[in-house]
Amino acid sequence: MPASLPPQTPQTAGARAFLATGPKCLLINSAWVATTSHFPSHDPATGAPLAQIARAGQAEAEAAVAAATEALHRADWAGMLPTARAALLWRIADLIETHADELAELEVLDQGKTYRTARFAEIPGAIAQFRYYAGYATKITGETIQPSIGYQPAGKQLFAYTRREPIGVVAAITPWNSPLLMAAMKLAPALCAGCTVILKPAEETPLTALRLGELLLEAGLPRGVVNILTGFGAEVGAALAAHPGVAKVAFTGSTEVGRLLLDAARGNLKKLTLELGGKSPALVLADADLALAIPGIARGIFANSGQVCVAGSRVYVHRSRYDALVEGLAAEAGKLRLGHGLNPASDLGPLVSPAQATRVAAYITEGRAQGAEVVAGGSHDGAFHAPTVLTNTRPEMRLMREEIFGPVTAITPFDDLDEALALANDSAFGLAASVWTESLTLAHRASAALRAGTVWVNCHSYFSPELPKGGWKQSGWGTENGAQGLENYLETKTVCMVI
Repeated sequence: MPASLPPQTPQTAGARAFLATGPKCLLINSAWVATTSHFPSHDPATGAPLAQIARAGQAEAEAAVAAATEALHRADWAGMLPTARAALLWRIADLIETHADELAELEVLDQGKTYRTARFAEIPGAIAQFRYYAGYATKITGETIQPSIGYQPAGKQLFAYTRREPIGVVAAITPWNSPLLMAAMKLAPALCAGCTVILKPAEETPLTALRLGELLLEAGLPRGVVNILTGFGAEVGAALAAHPGVAKVAFTGSTEVGRLLLDAARGNLKKLTLELGGKSPALVLADADLALAIPGIARGIFANSGQVCVAGSRVYVHRSRYDALVEGLAAEAGKLRLGHGLNPASDLGPLVSPAQATRVAAYITEGRAQGAEVVAGGSHDGAFHAPTVLTNTRPEMRLMREEIFGPVTAITPFDDLDEALALANDSAFGLAASVWTESLTLAHRASAALRAGTVWVNCHSYFSPELPKGGWKQSGWGTENGAQGLENYLETKTVCMVI
């Protein structure tokens, strides 16, 4: 584990300038609005303060909803040509690309992930979201329909068609594990559809959302189309979720908060897209290529220090390959170097906070008391937690039932595919799974039987904007990415007329 680290200074002038500008403001109606109440943002690796963040509440939520509602119907947004909207989304992508280095540094300092992960995976992923949906802006179409209505006035005809229209004002509530990427996954399709948005980033990681707000204004986004409220979920997040002027909430986070949003949405029956918790299994069959599976499974659980909703936290392996997989995965865990995310030598950064590391450690302590064996890792120091591999676990253990959201996985042997599928599906969650096999037949059979929104074969945690992403069971409602992701932000209107 790393010893105490000194404060880290970003290398880019843009990141240094952003952090030096004093207390951060809210973006409401395209103006930066100061508040009297603030809260600190810290570097989780060092504990060093980064910035004072504006703390929004009910009044600011009201102002942001009013701005978004007015912008929704104003001619410069509602009347914007599809080609112009496409060009705007592309400009946003270009600006993110231009400032990718500084955005990556801000993401590292605020969240803890390594610079490599931020700069070469997540920031490009955010850029790709805006470019993908820029292409869709000119392809939102309805259809003409021949009705089967027997009565119509003499000499007249029936003509019917559908229109696709924006759902309205959207509250986008994003998590702390991949802040900029998750914001882009909601903003890009919502803006493509013509919605207006109030973005509420996680209170732990607000910096890249605020810097993105500056880039949105630079790109020429019309007034009030995107508003950004920093603050706490129980305050401003709850106010947005319950507001009658909000037509839709798009949320990524815990299942517990997802249930609260269901209650808050009852007032006006607002639409919800919920990507919630996961407890994703990886199935290693007898014929798996372990040279591919071992590093692939390690990446699937240890990347971003396990703070990934689809992390492969349950590994089920055929008994004939069990010893080799345990040895290999433990070796992979032991090779990973922990340190500050801005240090090029670091393979893993800290968790988002010391409190999160303590929470992760509690699962391991409880598991050990119940008979689980730690074959790699198991320790934590401040916000850092060592990559951990467990064996001798049982399905009823809490660490096998709940989302840990840390670099911890458990390996369990099985004897046949039916047993493996039963173990994998024995979960309240159904976000993702992976299957490791050289058999095309077994790959298709297992993919069909797994109760999960995404199944990877011989890989784990592979994403792109074209691939729909959504959870089954208690892992959520609705789908992000792809054409389905755009559907989240559109309503269908049927027009039927006598002509």
